[in-house]
Amino acid sequence: MQQASASEEGAGAGSRSAAAQAATAGDSERPPGLRLRGFASRELDQALDALGWRGNRIHSGVHLARKSLRRARATLALGGAALGPGAALIDRELRRLNLDLSGLRDAHALVETFDRLLRSHTEADIRPLLLRARRRAAAGRAAAARQARAEDPDLGARRSLLRVLRAGLRALPWADLQPGHWREAVAASLMRVAQTGARARRSGSNEDWHDWRRRARRLSQQQRALKAAKLGRDAPKFDKHQIERLGEAQDLNLLLDHCGKRSPFGKPDRAALKRFAQTELARQRERIAGDGEISAED
Repeated sequence: MQQASASEEGAGAGSRSAAAQAATAGDSERPPGLRLRGFASRELDQALDALGWRGNRIHSGVHLARKSLRRARATLALGGAALGPGAALIDRELRRLNLDLSGLRDAHALVETFDRLLRSHTEADIRPLLLRARRRAAAGRAAAARQARAEDPDLGARRSLLRVLRAGLRALPWADLQPGHWREAVAASLMRVAQTGARARRSGSNEDWHDWRRRARRLSQQQRALKAAKLGRDAPKFDKHQIERLGEAQDLNLLLDHCGKRSPFGKPDRAALKRFAQTELARQRERIAGDGEISAED
């Protein structure tokens, strides 16, 4: 059943991608600001669709919706103050909605983290621990889904809010955007990534590493938006693999967060998982710290 659902998801994603490509192909003669609006609108449409996925697909739907919400926010940031005061309000509400969905997403991400670790660790002494922990995490994910359905059937209230925010986003003065607006935003994003990366390497703080990952992800999302709007010349260039590794490190942090007093894992497993995750995280961060800076290329 899971394989069939995954195939359906892939087919749905492919058709959405084809529709998005067709839409952007007809956009090439429109003002660039309106092309950026088109990208952000399509991302919110995708979020609306994904939040309507039912059954076991609720987890994949929430994951996709949160990605789409972040991409829409990254596109709003490309316009900055030029989009007027309404943009800040819409951005704030999109952020709030994304945070509201984070509990469901974290429950799913924890299971995915164990799946990834099980693929990369074949040692006989660690696999039983990871398998037991995955079963506990999967039970927690199911409980989170049941609670979400009880509180907001089919996530209907969240979808209604998103429709309002989408209408507000489209009403912003996107046609007024000029190249200087998004170029300034990209330059600011590149500077923030460099600053947060240097701070994370220096301090080793979990908060600083998380901030670095968020800034790097925003830069990647802005690159996607600019390319989709046929503005690839202004899109930033960076090491995508480093951003992926930052995400994997954050997943290990999520695992560590579940090894505290309110952990879903048994006490002996909790201690073993904590030691394992700390070792994996240190190794991952050392690898990332040895990479070059994420920066613009000539």
